[in-house]
Amino acid sequence: MSDPGFRIEVTEEQNSVAVDVPRLVETARRVLDAEGVPFGAFVGVRLVEPEVISELNESYMGRSGPTDVLSFPIDGPDLSGRARSPGAPPSVAGPTIIGDLVICPKVAEENARSAGHDVSAELDLLVVHGLLHLLGWSHDHDDDTDLMRRRERELLGEAI
Repeated sequence: MSDPGFRIEVTEEQNSVAVDVPRLVETARRVLDAEGVPFGAFVGVRLVEPEVISELNESYMGRSGPTDVLSFPIDGPDLSGRARSPGAPPSVAGPTIIGDLVICPKVAEENARSAGHDVSAELDLLVVHGLLHLLGWSHDHDDDTDLMRRRERELLGEAI
């Protein structure tokens, strides 16, 4: 598969769970390409320990305890908070900084165990879910949730 020209920077700040970073990057590239994000767009991905994501969850979401993924949009396309139709192009032209994902592989590992699949598949799901949020997808309402989950399944294919 040729490189579509996205800039995806993964920073590993944890050592609890072995992570297939090239797989995460490829998953992110597929999502950005499928969602029509312009070439040159940048996404940062931080892989952190539960303590770090707990602090961020409290500070930014007002929720206590660790979570699996947090999305921090920067210049991302279509950040209206409403879900877009699958495949609808983002409302941005040219390279941009989409935003940052913070993922906790330890929480992902626990979620994967509960769901009965491997941690790599769970991390793929978190990358897809987080990127969709950066691109304006939401699950604040039942209709939005259904659309977003359907799009996640389309983007994941058979991975989960």
